[in-house]
Amino acid sequence: MTAPQEILGLIERFDNNREAYRSGTYNETQLRREFIDPFFKILGWDVDNEKGYAEAYKDVIHEDSIKIGGMTKAPDYCFRIGGVRKFFVETKKPAVNLKDDINSAFQLRRYAWSAKLPLSILTDFEEFVVYDCRVKPDKLDKPSTARILYLNYTSYAQRWDEIASIFSRDAVLKGAFDKYAETSKAKRGTAEVDTAFLKEIESWRDILARNLALRNPDLTQHDLNFAIQRIIDRIIFLRICEDRGIEKYGRLMALQNGDRVYARLCEIFHRADERYNSGLFHFQKEKGRSESPDTLTLSLAIDDGVLKDIIKNLYYPDSPYEFSVLSADILGQVYEQFLGKVIRLTAGHRAVVEDKPEVKKAGGVYYTPTYIVDYIVKNTVGRLVNSGLPDVDLPTPKSPPGRGLFIPLLRGARGVFKNLKQVSNLKILDPACGSGSFLLGAYNYLLDWHRDWYVADDPEKWSTGRSPTLYQGMGGDWRLTTAERKRILLNNIYGVDIDPQAVEVTKLSLLLKVLEGESEQTIVRQLKLFHERALPDLGNNIKCGNSLIGTDFYNPLDPPLLRGNQDIPLRKWGEGVVTSGIVSGEERYRINPFDWETEFPEIMQTGGFDVVIGNPPYVRQEGLGDLKAYFQRKYTVCHGMADLYAYFIEKGVSLLRDKGIFGYIVANKWMRANYGEPLRKWLKQQGIAQIIDFGDLPVFQRATTYPCILIIGKDKPSSNFIAVQVKTLEFESLDSYVKENHHSVKLSTLEDKGWSLVDERSNALLNKLKKTGVPLQEFVKGKIYYGIKTGLNEAFVIEEETRNRLISEDPKSREIIKPFLIGRDVKRYSIEDEGRYLILVPKGWTGQRSSSFADAWKWFNQNYPSIATHLLPFKEKAEKRYDKGEYWWELRACDYYAEFEKPKIILPDISIRGNFTIDEEGKYYCVNTTYIIQSSDKYLLGILNSMLITYFYRNLSSTYRGGYLRFIYQYLIQIPICTINFSYSDDRAYHDRMVALVKQMLELHKQSASAKTDHDKTIIQRQIDAIDRQIDQLVYELYGLTDEEIKIVEEGLT
Repeated sequence: MTAPQEILGLIERFDNNREAYRSGTYNETQLRREFIDPFFKILGWDVDNEKGYAEAYKDVIHEDSIKIGGMTKAPDYCFRIGGVRKFFVETKKPAVNLKDDINSAFQLRRYAWSAKLPLSILTDFEEFVVYDCRVKPDKLDKPSTARILYLNYTSYAQRWDEIASIFSRDAVLKGAFDKYAETSKAKRGTAEVDTAFLKEIESWRDILARNLALRNPDLTQHDLNFAIQRIIDRIIFLRICEDRGIEKYGRLMALQNGDRVYARLCEIFHRADERYNSGLFHFQKEKGRSESPDTLTLSLAIDDGVLKDIIKNLYYPDSPYEFSVLSADILGQVYEQFLGKVIRLTAGHRAVVEDKPEVKKAGGVYYTPTYIVDYIVKNTVGRLVNSGLPDVDLPTPKSPPGRGLFIPLLRGARGVFKNLKQVSNLKILDPACGSGSFLLGAYNYLLDWHRDWYVADDPEKWSTGRSPTLYQGMGGDWRLTTAERKRILLNNIYGVDIDPQAVEVTKLSLLLKVLEGESEQTIVRQLKLFHERALPDLGNNIKCGNSLIGTDFYNPLDPPLLRGNQDIPLRKWGEGVVTSGIVSGEERYRINPFDWETEFPEIMQTGGFDVVIGNPPYVRQEGLGDLKAYFQRKYTVCHGMADLYAYFIEKGVSLLRDKGIFGYIVANKWMRANYGEPLRKWLKQQGIAQIIDFGDLPVFQRATTYPCILIIGKDKPSSNFIAVQVKTLEFESLDSYVKENHHSVKLSTLEDKGWSLVDERSNALLNKLKKTGVPLQEFVKGKIYYGIKTGLNEAFVIEEETRNRLISEDPKSREIIKPFLIGRDVKRYSIEDEGRYLILVPKGWTGQRSSSFADAWKWFNQNYPSIATHLLPFKEKAEKRYDKGEYWWELRACDYYAEFEKPKIILPDISIRGNFTIDEEGKYYCVNTTYIIQSSDKYLLGILNSMLITYFYRNLSSTYRGGYLRFIYQYLIQIPICTINFSYSDDRAYHDRMVALVKQMLELHKQSASAKTDHDKTIIQRQIDAIDRQIDQLVYELYGLTDEEIKIVEEGLT
């Protein structure tokens, strides 16, 4: 398109007065007002907030310019969509040559890299420079480093299409900016700020751990972990405060000069205690403080060199971090990973950093993405306060289109809380708060809500008086006072975590949020005028304990573990855990019981919390061990195989008061797994509002967790709820995706044995299929079997070469060597035999044949010498198998070994669709990643391989990463098979037609396997595809599907 007239006008005006603009007297403020603001307005950005959006949703934030340490500490513009940062723009006066200016480029890249933004812009209007800000900035970088676009103002008109297609508001909204950022990503040198900062603080932990363990030989392991966490937290807090202008810039840096570094650092900590009142700096007993003071860290010995190395890397030019824009969200992501490791002391008092056992079992630590946190907060906290804005004639703060739109989820009014006082008393809990991401999201939501409420009511009224709640920033924006931010935090936000380090990180994140927008002057003013320190004591809000286990766990006369299961408890409790009612220190740390009525008495006495939100830990049932007996007594949802999140769901809902709302993200396995049945039954009695199922989508980076969002209202169960099956993460917002893709699910349609979140049409179709056919288990008279589990494939599964050698050495070996298939050998209508064989010596086989021999091994070695020789090197491993035969060379007991030598249908347990084939000769044994169905019925084979059955199974079971299905016995047996009544000619015709088609398919697959050329394979494949369609059509007719129902099936599989 042609450049707009307004742009041509800007270009002409700049060109006509270029020398004047390039003079030193023309400053950045004039440039922004006369050129940069109009430039971005032409690109569709609401630079002056003319649409009146609430503060949280303004398109453009004009940052206050703060000079700290001789450098400006905030970028000039932050451009946002729906309140989410997209890119920074830093302006310089035209007198600066941006193409060659090192400092300007480094400054911008530092801002954006620290804020985790992919691209940002440096401009003086004369030049327009775009940088890839994923490349970690270095003090030695040239101005051209990471530069991906450079334009002079004279080329704006010709390249306007390019500029607008990337940086216009519409382009950013539609994802073009993100796509451009991805295609522009540097091949080398990129390093996300959270990854880099994690490495930074992990290195601090390593060197502090080694030094503290060396210099302080009396430190226990728990004290060492506590001390290092506190020291790191304090340094990070103070350094962030410096860059925000709250602390004097360079105060920590000055410690690099001279000795006694830790003693001088402790003096800074003491002054911080006087200013902030936070538990982070708490060294003396004070009246009204719930937490004990820190009497440990100030007395420690730390070498000067260790601290100097840490501090050096926190400042320009050695540090790439701009702490003023390092968000609490990024800090939370860093700490979530940081908390996944613990320091262990060896017998020689050396410090070793290693993964926490629960983290190792879970495969890592997974930080909840911000869009998930925002959605859950909005649909819980937002649901309650949504009607709470004052009913006045003043224009109410607005949110952009697509924001703030709620699907009606709970009965009654759109919001439950109607006024400021009610919202002020809102109690929000995360019972497994981790690094605090959910509490931070909820706190941020309430900060925005309160500010908008005061502005909508009368900002002048609320900014005056003895206790103002508002003040105006330098840019004219209304902001909450620190006192009001403290009040909201203490009144509304509560958290619990079993990990004491996580509790401290949550506090740190929340405290940094309190201080946003503050400066050294405002902190000093509060101390002088109100005699009030800047930060709240969060000891009564964020607590350490096990949310699931109460103090009744430690009843020495009747320990719960002893009540439920005699085997594990007696062994466990007999190892010094409980002796005469005294609990060992290690056990106390591990269990860490928590009494909700004692810890939060006022809240619990008034009915509980208004909101419970979070992402409970991913701990599989194998890691619960001796806790299961307690859960069995205390939780309705208990099942011996249930993972930890099931108990967190029940506990979370139980902590709600009437009309409260619960919102978690958890694994979705409970919907279909056997262990989820007690939970499913229990949930039917609750007020389910939403279930948003992400299937196998990678919501959590580097992890396959199959998550879902579960929203519940503490109300009478409704007859239906909102469900969404999310098919992609490529959406503008999760809100809009839910709005466009949700459907209603009736509770009455959900069976206790498994839930499928399909819409009413699909549910009606699935029910029709069940009624039309009989379950596969019934059709084959229960003859469905698992494959063989050897327990040691490297010994008992051999290749053809080994098989031939063993038989040539001893022909008798042929008797117990059987052709063997693994899952990937089994295809639709064919077997790809890769030449594997099983050494088959079942349990009891040796005894039956060697009863007259005193030495069974001697008999086996004499009668099958080559196989004995082959197996002998594996003896030690074979003996350790949990499930083996009477002798180490035997396989486990199996009642159906003989079934493998009969004609049968075989399927792999993992495949993208139904992959069933037939072994007509009864030739193959199969591994445990397959199933066999005792039938040679080609009619059955055709139905099982049909599109309709794949559709049915996909809606019955869970889907795995990549869209794969897992064929599990409990689901497999439910597949409905349409029966044939051979008394009716029409039925016989259907049957015979199916058998004829399946025979063709089997023959064509054999021909395809032996085809010599691609041309031949292509021709055969076309025939296969044609017959496949005929089989599908025949199956549709068998089950009586209408055209509309066929459309549901085929659309459901695309």
